[in-house]
Formats: sequence, structure tokens, C-alpha cells
Amino acid sequence: MNGSRATSGMSWSARLLVGLVLIIVGAGAATWGLAHYQPAARFLGVTARSATPPQQQQPVIAQPPQAAPATAAADQPRLSVLEARLARVENATRQAQGSAGRADALVVAFAARRAIDRGVALGYLEPLLVDRFGAQHEQAVATIITASRQPVRLNDLISEYDDLGPVLRRGVNQESWWSSFRRELGSIVEVHQADQPAVNPDARYQRAQRRLAAGEVDQALTETMRLPGARGADDWVAKARRYILAHRALDEVESAALLGGPDLGR
Repeated sequence: MNGSRATSGMSWSARLLVGLVLIIVGAGAATWGLAHYQPAARFLGVTARSATPPQQQQPVIAQPPQAAPATAAADQPRLSVLEARLARVENATRQAQGSAGRADALVVAFAARRAIDRGVALGYLEPLLVDRFGAQHEQAVATIITASRQPVRLNDLISEYDDLGPVLRRGVNQESWWSSFRRELGSIVEVHQADQPAVNPDARYQRAQRRLAAGEVDQALTETMRLPGARGADDWVAKARRYILAHRALDEVESAALLGGPDLGR
């Protein structure tokens, strides 16, 4: 009986030893497997996940779409039409500005003529004349301004000419009796061609009067300078010349305003 107990005790000891050996071998195998097989270890939570961050996905930069050659070719006629319209608009704008500049210049020129004819100062018109016409017509503008400060009216020229009639027709009193006799004789009888005007002093003086009444001061001055008493009318002659110069200058600026130019589009 003692023998059966010993046999039974050894049997259990052997079993226990074999079990321990199997447990140790299994634990070793499991440790080795977990150490060499990372997915299983991560699944069981035995080892930490790798600290290496996952590769970040690089952002994709969208490239602008490239225009197709066919589309660019189709837009070219449209661009040409737009450019043509823009050119027409710019041309119309320049023409409108030029017309406005011409109108302003004409108003200034006509107002200056009216002031000169009335024998009054230009006043506010003086800087306007310089601004509009001074660059291209400096001499004409200076003549008009001077004439406005020394006004000569047509009515005054006519009135003074009437008063100078005897002096102009008979000349100065210093002429000899023979010259005076010949002049008087020539005023009575004159022989000249039918198609030529009379050249005696009375005829010349009357023609000059008619020229003055018509506003043709330059023609009247020409006739006056041929009269025997022209030297006795120096003051009238000087005034007539100032009048002629002033009106020629006015004609110049009026023509410039009508024709237009780069200096009138301001």
C-alpha cells in the first residue's frame, strides 16, 4: 500500500514538472513570437505603436487651366472689335473737345472785336486772349491789347476826317502862289481816261470819305496819303494805322479760332 502511494505521488510530481516545463516553453515561445511579430503584439496591446508619424500627404496645388489654342483664336476677333470701338470712342471724345475749344476761342475773339470797335478796355478778355492765342499768335494778341488801351473808333476817324477836309484838299499854306494856282486850276478841269478814277484832290477826298463810311480804313488811308494836305493830318494818319493794325490782328485770331489748332483745345 505504501508502494502504491509512492507511485501515485511520483506520478503527480512528474505531471506537475512536465506542466511547468510546458508553461515555461509556451511563455518563451509566446515572448519570442510577440517580439518578432509586431502586428500581433499591437493587436494584443503588448507593445506601443510605432512613434514614427505617418507620411503626410503633400497638398496638391491646382494648376490654372491652360487656354486652348482654339479658344484664344476664337477670342481674337472679339478683341479686335472691342479695340475698334474703343478707338472710335476716343476719336469722338477728341473731336468733342476740339469743337468745344473752337467755340470758346470764337467767343473770345468776337468779344475782343466788339470791345475794340466800341473803344473800351478788354478787361477780363485780356487774360483769355493770352491763354487761347498767345502761344501761336503772340504779336497779334499784343497788338489787340495795345489797341484796347489806346482805343480808336471808326466814328471818330470819320468825324475827324470831315474836319480835315479843307486841309487835305488844299494842302498847307506854305506852298507858292504858282503851285496854288496850278492846284486850283487842276481842280477845275481834269483830263483822264474814262476807265480811270479822277486824281484831283476833291475826287480823291470824296473817295476816301466813301471808303471810311464803308469801314475800309486801309483804302481811305491810301487815298489820303495822295492828297496835297496829307502832311497836315499826321495825327489822323497815326490813328488810322493803329485801327488797321488792330483789326488785322483781330482777323488773325478769328481765323485761328475758326480753323482750330493744338493751342485751342484746352
